[in-house]
Amino acid sequence: MGIPILLPLMVAKGRKSGKTIGVTAAVHGNELNGTSVIQRLFKEIDIHTLEGIVVGIPIVNVPSFLRKKRRFLDGVDIVHIMPGKENGNVSQVYAWRIINRIIRYFDILLDLHTASNGRVNSYYVRADMDHYIVRKMALLQQAQNIVHNPPNDGTLRGAADDLGIPAITMEVGDPNLFQKGVISDSPTGIRNLLCYIGTTPGPKTNPEQGDTIVCKRSYWIYADTGGLLTVHPAVTNIVKKDEVIATLRNIWGNTI
Repeated sequence: MGIPILLPLMVAKGRKSGKTIGVTAAVHGNELNGTSVIQRLFKEIDIHTLEGIVVGIPIVNVPSFLRKKRRFLDGVDIVHIMPGKENGNVSQVYAWRIINRIIRYFDILLDLHTASNGRVNSYYVRADMDHYIVRKMALLQQAQNIVHNPPNDGTLRGAADDLGIPAITMEVGDPNLFQKGVISDSPTGIRNLLCYIGTTPGPKTNPEQGDTIVCKRSYWIYADTGGLLTVHPAVTNIVKKDEVIATLRNIWGNTI
């Protein structure tokens, strides 16, 4: 119809100059928690004491958010086609404009996500732990887990890194839900970062590992056959070799 897609932006500009911090959410259309995290964060910002600029994009993937779908209009996961193409198809052009009209102007990027459909998440961060600044950003979030993940996977974080912008991905809860506990806890790490770099006043939390578990890699484990699966450990439980982590039953309830 030739009608522009309008992207919601929240901008807090401080009285003093400083870094521009970008916080994005809902790059997948069904990732709701991050939207509320950004709203909560901006209610706390005092521009009179702010040094620099904080930019929030509570919904990056507007078409998918409106349709309550994870993927873009053409069925593509735009998280994996960044930075897109200026003259590509509809999803590539959308991704390109996000990067080149907004993201490229950030000094630091925090990208908020959730688990995908049918999955649950701990509060964890994906970050290149070999990058000095990114490592500090990740540790300041005080997440349950950090997964060491170099940004070479076509993500928004990877596109930012290609532009020289330190970036981390923060996984905050499960899809299709507004989870009050996750939403109230998640801004803590963002506050830590803003205080640490001097954007907002407050005590500077040292970027230490603490109770956070740093993982060298992450992967999925799949059942060999169909059935009804019961997973025994809770999220973030530590398991040992040969420990039974799940039971698979058939439709009559008999263990397979």
